[in-house]
Amino acid sequence: MSADIHRITTKGDFDRSLIEAIHEASPDGILVVDDQGMIMSHNRRLFEVFDIPLEKLPGDHGGNLAGYSEQAPLALAMDRLEAPEAFLKRTQELYDDPTLEDHCELSLKDGRTLERFSKALWGNDNRYLGRVWFFRDITPRKEVERKLEVLARRDPLTGVANRRHFFELSGTEVARARRYGTPLSLAMLDLDHFKQINDQFGHSAGDRVLINFCNGVATLLRGSDVLARLGGEEFVVLLPGSDPDGAFQLAERLRRHAEKAIVEEGESRIRYTVSAGVASLTPDDASIETVMGRADDALYAAKAAGRNCTRHEVPR
Repeated sequence: MSADIHRITTKGDFDRSLIEAIHEASPDGILVVDDQGMIMSHNRRLFEVFDIPLEKLPGDHGGNLAGYSEQAPLALAMDRLEAPEAFLKRTQELYDDPTLEDHCELSLKDGRTLERFSKALWGNDNRYLGRVWFFRDITPRKEVERKLEVLARRDPLTGVANRRHFFELSGTEVARARRYGTPLSLAMLDLDHFKQINDQFGHSAGDRVLINFCNGVATLLRGSDVLARLGGEEFVVLLPGSDPDGAFQLAERLRRHAEKAIVEEGESRIRYTVSAGVASLTPDDASIETVMGRADDALYAAKAAGRNCTRHEVPR
């Protein structure tokens, strides 16, 4: 064998071995098809990410589907997808137009999420040769993203909406109320003498009081209502669809519930009360902050009246 032939043979063996190593070491499921939809190569990870047992595939393939049509594995993969029709439609679009690339996420029926990437393969003469598909299980990453999104919107102590998320939601509700002419109210709530609780029983006990309060409020709210912690012991409840009287009655229910609550701290039994101020959206209000200002004035009026009571806004 001449040196040139040996180099060509060695290079061919090296390239084949390299491709096989890349296929099997990749965290992605890889599928390569030619321009006729026949499988040129794949790795085992492809069937792992879709949870497809190789024995379910027809034919005497021995685990290697090279030379087989992609239709059988495609059908099994579609059975595992939340939106198989959309998957098939996009796949056909990519085959119809080889110049297209694809990068998207696929939701599986078992709750996992796959990331898909696809790119056409071209010969030296610019001839379309086929496509390579990559599928990666990104479920752990999506879980982290979801948890971070929750943390960005929730108060870390009580689990209720935080200040930022409250203003996001309130903007949507103000727009809806104005569009449909429905009422929108809110109640500002403040735990009375909360500093004394912290000073007497410690901050961990104070934290338990805040959690107890939020858990109690949650049992009395409708699904459309939003409880948010603005900071410290100050809370607000957004009440879509509630007129001034309805908002006042709800605030009173919350106040009475807090009045009966007990938080145990060692041998001590901590009781607490809440003051509330209620206001409603008017056509002249520029934003939810304007409504909050009137509710805050009503809250201070409740505190001035001796605390543990609810007051309506005073028209300005």
